[in-house]
Amino acid sequence: MADPSSYRPKPGQIPDSPGVYKFRDEHGRVIYVGKAKSLRQRLANYFQDLAGLHPRTRTMVTTAASVEWTVVSTEVEALQLEYSWIKEFDPRFNVKYRDDKSYPYLAVTLNEDFPRAQVMRGAKKKGVRYFGPYAHAWAIRETVDLMLRVFPVRTCSAGVFKRSAQIGRPCLLGYIGKCSAPCVGRISEADHRELAEEFCDFMAGRTGAYIRRLERQMQDAAEEMEYERAARLRDDIGALKRAMEKSAVVLADATDADLIAVAEDELEAAVQIFHVRGGRVRGQRGWVTDKVEAVTTGDLVEHALQQLYGDEQGDAVPKEVLVPALPDPVEPVAQWLTQRRGSQVSLRIPQRGDKKDLMATVGRNAQQALALHKTKRASDLTTRSRALEEIAEALGLDSVPLRIECFDISHLQGEDVVASMVVFEDGLARKSEYRRFQIKGFVGQDDVRSMHEVIGRRFRRYVQEKQKSGEWTEEPGQPDGEAPEASEAPEVTARDIAEDTAPAPDGPLDDDGRPKRFAYPPQLVVVDGGAPQVAAARRAMDELGIDDVAVCGLAKRLEEVWLPGEDDPVVLPRSSEGLYLLQRVRDEAHRFAITYQRSKRTKRLKASPLDAVPGLGDTRRQALLKHFGSLKKLRAATIDEICAVPGVGRKTAETVAAALAGAAPTAPAVNTATGEIIEDDGAPPAALSAERGQEP
Repeated sequence: MADPSSYRPKPGQIPDSPGVYKFRDEHGRVIYVGKAKSLRQRLANYFQDLAGLHPRTRTMVTTAASVEWTVVSTEVEALQLEYSWIKEFDPRFNVKYRDDKSYPYLAVTLNEDFPRAQVMRGAKKKGVRYFGPYAHAWAIRETVDLMLRVFPVRTCSAGVFKRSAQIGRPCLLGYIGKCSAPCVGRISEADHRELAEEFCDFMAGRTGAYIRRLERQMQDAAEEMEYERAARLRDDIGALKRAMEKSAVVLADATDADLIAVAEDELEAAVQIFHVRGGRVRGQRGWVTDKVEAVTTGDLVEHALQQLYGDEQGDAVPKEVLVPALPDPVEPVAQWLTQRRGSQVSLRIPQRGDKKDLMATVGRNAQQALALHKTKRASDLTTRSRALEEIAEALGLDSVPLRIECFDISHLQGEDVVASMVVFEDGLARKSEYRRFQIKGFVGQDDVRSMHEVIGRRFRRYVQEKQKSGEWTEEPGQPDGEAPEASEAPEVTARDIAEDTAPAPDGPLDDDGRPKRFAYPPQLVVVDGGAPQVAAARRAMDELGIDDVAVCGLAKRLEEVWLPGEDDPVVLPRSSEGLYLLQRVRDEAHRFAITYQRSKRTKRLKASPLDAVPGLGDTRRQALLKHFGSLKKLRAATIDEICAVPGVGRKTAETVAAALAGAAPTAPAVNTATGEIIEDDGAPPAALSAERGQEP
């Protein structure tokens, strides 16, 4: 715990101008970002007597080790910079609203040649028009299905669209009149784009003009005795009205507005937002956050506005934003919203009429959301706290292990040996901190030796970071010759879809505060295994001079907890929350390791000798296999026969022949039902499918 007076700036150093400030902890991480009209006055509030500070503010200033600031010209610039830094650094002491789920949107991909209407989730993409959010995806599909009668825009995927264009025949929607079939040229690109823009205009709330136009066309068709056309227009009008009825009219003056309500107590706050377009509720969403700083309702509203509109432009920011309390001061926020929209935005508190009544409804939704959240989370918070306390007591730790790292080794009969590292902070998984390793110090199956290598590599990187920052004074011990050097360490990021077999370059922690791969030490290291694995982990840390991190192992057989140097395990009661948390950490490490190991094994099994031929890409590789029918026949072919394949020259043919001559022949495919060995002269069996890079 730091003393704020140790890093308090001198009185004359802080400028009396608008700006944004950052507090950093002892590891250089940004833990709080704030803005101020006067940096001098605001920062002075943090360095008063600790007894006079709010408990959460007191925790923040004692956790911090330094403070820095950036001067800007206006309060609007300060607001923009504050949002950017909160998004970039994710400070632990800032209010952060997080969606309780990923809301679906109705999206129209206007950035494509033939725009497509579809359901989308996640981050918004440039050039795509979004409507919503909706509570359920099926609500979007029902609405789109009704509107396709009038606006038959494309809804198919890129693959279906391309296939229909190739065969010259549209999909089912094209035959039943719910798609204008641009894939086969029934409508031009310009006309289809105009149709998509009309679809967007209708979804944006400009419904009256289309309804009136269709009604006039229906009447004209009836007068001209074109009764079939009049009947179709009547059905189109009915479909549009049914689509409109799915969103009840709440504001009679066709208002475009977002209504934000806040329900809060001393510890948490819930925010509910109703998106009203054309007087109808088009979407709803809600967030719940911990109040890790002393904030007012106006501050919560300001943070919600940053979260809602920080990445939005144009019509995504409505003309009117109704809130329960105004930020202080309100002018910079209103000006910022106006800049995001490109025209005037009204930010105010509703005082009377329908808007005040609707705000009360949004407020009731916020109260219910907070009550439901507290009901779900109360036991969870209590349980996690008790679990950490039980672990600290059982292992004899000085404090509860707020950061736990768990390591597991995975392989299949000594092949594709990998390891995983998962991180739990405050009893919850922190997946952005997960790491994966390839064992490269030796070949074969040896879990103890693998654990020693992985732990050594993890903490060697930690020592390097401490040495760069000048916090490590003694020279660490040298690891044994079996473990690879730090430059060879193949640690990779924790994203399941990524595979990085070399360490990424380190970013300058002191400059931007971004967390490095292994910059922060855990309070507890858990290994999957018993006494041998624990001893290997402890030995690897001792060789590096790490003596302030506790180590334990969790053996699967009897769920015993092993400590280094102890002959007998620590046995936690089966009903212990601490044991349950350790099991969750161990099982998550096992899941993460085996997922990585399977992905590497699958990649290896799908490998072909042709993959290693320099200059031979996927197209020519597939052409060779298609021409000869199997790898066996290709291996037996002459250079002249290989040259007969379109696109393959003599030099490439010689390279292919040499590569196949030096490669071991693949094992024959086996029918697993009968045990029969299948020759690959005819239809390609499973082995050939694997050679072609496909699933058998």
